Amino acid sequence: MKHAIVVGAGPAGLMAASVLARNSVAVSVYDAMPSVGRKFLLAGKGGLNLTHSEPADRFAARYGERRNQLEAIFNTLDASGIRTWALALGIETYVGSSGRVFPVDMKAAPLLRAWLHQLRHPQSGSAVQFLMRHRWTGWRTDGVDATHLQFETPEGPKNVQADAVVLALGGGSWARLGSNGAWVPWLRDKGVAVAPLLPANCGFDVQGGWSSYFASRFAGQPFKSVAIKLTTANGVSFQRRGEFVATETGVEGSLIYAVAHLLRDDIIARGEVTFALDLLPDRSAEWVLAEVSHPRGTRSLSSHLKSRLHIDGIKAAILHERLSKEQMHDPAQLATAIKALPVTLQATRPIDEAISTAGGVLFEAMNPQLMLQALPGVFCAGEMLDWEAPTGGYLLTACLASGAHAGQGVLEYLQGK
Repeated sequence: MKHAIVVGAGPAGLMAASVLARNSVAVSVYDAMPSVGRKFLLAGKGGLNLTHSEPADRFAARYGERRNQLEAIFNTLDASGIRTWALALGIETYVGSSGRVFPVDMKAAPLLRAWLHQLRHPQSGSAVQFLMRHRWTGWRTDGVDATHLQFETPEGPKNVQADAVVLALGGGSWARLGSNGAWVPWLRDKGVAVAPLLPANCGFDVQGGWSSYFASRFAGQPFKSVAIKLTTANGVSFQRRGEFVATETGVEGSLIYAVAHLLRDDIIARGEVTFALDLLPDRSAEWVLAEVSHPRGTRSLSSHLKSRLHIDGIKAAILHERLSKEQMHDPAQLATAIKALPVTLQATRPIDEAISTAGGVLFEAMNPQLMLQALPGVFCAGEMLDWEAPTGGYLLTACLASGAHAGQGVLEYLQGK
């Protein structure tokens, strides 16, 4: 019986193991953590968003420059296939109002338990062996090929050999869950091209920081029903409505994550980036100017903005934060700011705070089956590959799909040995 090693017990690694074990390959899954699927469970903390129900063409477009590579991977396992896979494990799913797909009970743990039971006690194929607290430390120096690995274990160093290897080590965020990017120099030393790991779906620091008043009063509060408009240094335009959250040092949240890759890349290129914040996207600039200019009599400006434009709380606070007293009392300048308040960002938050990472093993360094060209018999899957996507089920879908694709690639490789 052929033997394959999977390094990483996250979604990509487990899916690769599923494909291999189902086809009677002996699979050993190694992971540095004490238990399986910790990042998977964390992803389901607020409701496990498995995938998205939007049409395939629009779905694939979420992966930007890596669309073509991900589309090929989705031929092995797509969004519909993930729902079918979950149902086979006894987990029914539903489509939410936003198009996102969740388990009916919204929880990750029941799906993970069913998945692990299937892997450990399959009705057909081979049972998967799990070796936890085994931290991969690279290749054996005396190994004759790339499938000779070494691990640090509670019992000391351990050398392992297999017929094929799947690396599913995650990106550079969530170091406490094992995704720390330690593998990057090891692969580079073997001649594998790896793009630098960068924060994705991340928060940002505003230029100069918030005032102590704003940070103490409004950190953690959301900007609801707003819109962001941005034109990048290379001419890419972005405009979307939604909501995001003020933090102690800047901004984060769903609307920020949707544009994070553009914001990050402009900061890298120019040192800063400015987007326009529309506090009233449902209202025209003309309407806003008319309401701001309406005589307010003895009312304060704050009362006027609240009664005429329904601007108060954090929306009023950011106007006071970013405008001078003279600008606040100039109807034209105030109206312009309400519709397009400049917010300048100077840095991403640290990579370990990011939801996911960009960068990783270049697709050009692999064959179509995700085997490393420099290391025959070694395949890569999951977030350690050079792709990024917004939240909304796209991250987990690509991890699961690439794991299945790498597993299928291992099968083809083993058949040729």
